Amino acid sequence: MTGYTMLRNGGVGNGGQPWVLRWSSRIRLTWLSFTLFVILVFFPLIAHYYLTTIDDADDAGKRIFGPRTGNELCEVKHVQDLCRIRESVSEELLQLEAKRQELNSEIAKLNLKIEACKKSIENAKQDLLQLKNVISQTEHSYKELMAQNQPKLSLPIRLLPDKDDATFPLPKSNRNCRLHNCFDYSRCPLTSGFPVYVYNSDDFPFGSSLDPLIKQAFEATVRTNVYVTENANIACVYIILVGEMQEPVMPKPTELEQQLHSLPYWRTDGHNHLIINLSRKSETQNFIYNISTGRAMIAQSTFYDAQYRPGFDIVVSPLVHAMSEPNFLEIPPQVPVKRKYLFSFQGEKIESLRSSLQEVRSFEEEIEGNAPADYDDRIITTLKAVQDSKLDFVLVEFTCKNQPKASLPTEWALCGERDDRLELLKLSTFALIITPGDTRLVISAGCAMRLFEALEVGAIPVVLGEQVQLPYNDVIRWNEAALIIPKPRITEVHFLLRSISDNDLLAMRRQGRFLWETYFSTSDNVFSTVLAIIRTRIQIPAAPIREEPAVEIPHRSGKAAGTDPNMADNGDLDLGPVETEPPYASPKYLRNFTLTAMDIYRNWNSAPGPFHLFPYTPFDPVLPSEAKFLGSGTGFRPIGGGAGGSGKEFQAALGGNVPREQFTVVMLTYEREEVLMNSLERLNGLPYLNKVVVVWNSPKLPSEDLLWPDIGVPIMVRQT
Repeated sequence: MTGYTMLRNGGVGNGGQPWVLRWSSRIRLTWLSFTLFVILVFFPLIAHYYLTTIDDADDAGKRIFGPRTGNELCEVKHVQDLCRIRESVSEELLQLEAKRQELNSEIAKLNLKIEACKKSIENAKQDLLQLKNVISQTEHSYKELMAQNQPKLSLPIRLLPDKDDATFPLPKSNRNCRLHNCFDYSRCPLTSGFPVYVYNSDDFPFGSSLDPLIKQAFEATVRTNVYVTENANIACVYIILVGEMQEPVMPKPTELEQQLHSLPYWRTDGHNHLIINLSRKSETQNFIYNISTGRAMIAQSTFYDAQYRPGFDIVVSPLVHAMSEPNFLEIPPQVPVKRKYLFSFQGEKIESLRSSLQEVRSFEEEIEGNAPADYDDRIITTLKAVQDSKLDFVLVEFTCKNQPKASLPTEWALCGERDDRLELLKLSTFALIITPGDTRLVISAGCAMRLFEALEVGAIPVVLGEQVQLPYNDVIRWNEAALIIPKPRITEVHFLLRSISDNDLLAMRRQGRFLWETYFSTSDNVFSTVLAIIRTRIQIPAAPIREEPAVEIPHRSGKAAGTDPNMADNGDLDLGPVETEPPYASPKYLRNFTLTAMDIYRNWNSAPGPFHLFPYTPFDPVLPSEAKFLGSGTGFRPIGGGAGGSGKEFQAALGGNVPREQFTVVMLTYEREEVLMNSLERLNGLPYLNKVVVVWNSPKLPSEDLLWPDIGVPIMVRQT
């Protein structure tokens, strides 16, 4: 406290030096003030000068604090960020420049390749043009060789004189008429198309005597037939309808003969003419027997042995459904195989054999030796014994309850009305048909009527009498649909009928139904069958079936179908590669005129049976080949361009007899959508498949929301 007081008061202490302390304190404050002034004034000026000097020394592009474009000065706090951005952009620019150089070098290389490809394309075009020229020259040479080796078609040798010659001799007997001596082939060349001229019956006096229903049905059929022509000068065959005639106005045989000989194109002997005598009833008159028909062919349901010329005349079926279609809904089903009665027969014999020999003019003169034996009494006794034995249910009646139908002599007349007879036949497994006792009556309208009714309702015909000539017997194998037994074996008939198995019964019934539907049921079928028989005999190819526009059913395709695992596992069977190119049309099938000559008795029917008289023309001009059945309820049939085959044979030959070939699958279905879709999916990946045609056999269209599988080939849905 003492020292502090002394200093504060300016007194003396510590030697008495107060003024030194005051001076020293003033100097320090002055120096400190001056130093602070210098630092605060000159240091910013020096820093500013230094920084300005550095900006001036650098490039204009690297200045940081110098003036910028647009007179904008950079702030000091962004210097470091801008520097980093500048370095990053510089690196990216360097990388882009390197990439640009690389791309330029690649573009240059690609340009060189493009130029090389252009040169190769030009060379390929030149080679292709040369190949086209070579192919064109080869095709031209091939056509020339084919033209040189192709046989020239010309008219067949004319066997008859060019002009009508009344002195030209007829065969010694009408029974000697055959195609080689009574038919003019020169009017029917292979390329003619089988033109047929039909006379108008109303232009002749006998036309007013024809049955109106038969005449109307015949005229309606003629108008729609593909072979009928109105140009008589080019016709191959001339047809005239002469029956069935009505009894009250029937002309005399001499008058009808004169009218036939006065036909415009009769040419003295009636060659290439066909006289048709259709029967609608069981008592059709055989008035043509006493008429000279010359070289004209005859088609009717009643023939005597002295009148019938095998291979020349035609036995036709009766025209039961003249102006109406048969009611197929009333036809009984084919099963069960066995029915209530083992066999049945109803009929009444009106006249004996001896009386029949006096009915026909000049018939007795042709009988050699004794009259043929009449087995009818033995037949009656045997059949009644079978009925009385009651081993099987049979029904035989030899006396009609009502008035029997009119019939020819020695012929068993029909009993009752047609509906009553059909009801009995529907209950019968077999239907007995007893031929007339006159063995020289090879066929009668009554027997043909019984045969027609039996086939219609599925009763298997049993014909007693091997001498009978059934309708269209030269082209139909009747042993596959009926039993033809000699009358002396009447005692063995019961044993024979009981020994037939159910499988054979069903096969015969199916074949009988096919024959009835195809050749007997309607007037169109009868007339077309008659023309087909003549055309087949003279070996002229059938006309193609008229194309009918199919009703296409719209459908939607769904997801792609997968390959069926069942088809993938084929063992050692190689189905071939899947086609990578789009479907292509099959080559034209060249078989034409040889088809009739080589395949006359080829059976196109699914069941074993006769030659199908109508032309076979599937969707493509091809022949059917075998195929595997896919799925229950939906079958298909492939169609290829040649002989084809199945499995490994098909693959080895590339589809048949041509280098490239595909086939079409035709499937028939009926409201089984799930089965159909599964079957279609299994076709996915099938080699050589061109397309699939689905025939929708139902009036009810498929569901609108149904998705059809995409199998890689077109699926065409058609409605029947």
